[in-house]
Amino acid sequence: MLIRYKKTFEKIAMGLLSFMPNEKDLKKLQQTIKHYELDENWQLFLWKEEEDIIGLLGGIWIDEDNMIIHHISVNPSHRRQGIGKNMVKAVKELYPDKHITANEETKEFFHKCD
Repeated sequence: MLIRYKKTFEKIAMGLLSFMPNEKDLKKLQQTIKHYELDENWQLFLWKEEEDIIGLLGGIWIDEDNMIIHHISVNPSHRRQGIGKNMVKAVKELYPDKHITANEETKEFFHKCD
């Protein structure tokens, strides 16, 4: 189930974000989380199954109709189970009239979800 990020999930979100190749540095990771917390154009979602948060998807609204997915991450022990694809599908369903694309880092995975 897709849920919106809240400050109480900060450590879990940072852990999931740290699996992204460009988010290995702690200072960079902290800056990214701050953007998601403070900038209304940055939207962060978490994927929850039962009581565990096992995935993360983050995007940036470049205008009111277009979002670019910048982060897609799944806990390594839950990969290859369709969770990433389910997150992409859920965000597209959440914003059916919007154009959602991916950045360079996420585009290969994003296109596999179609």
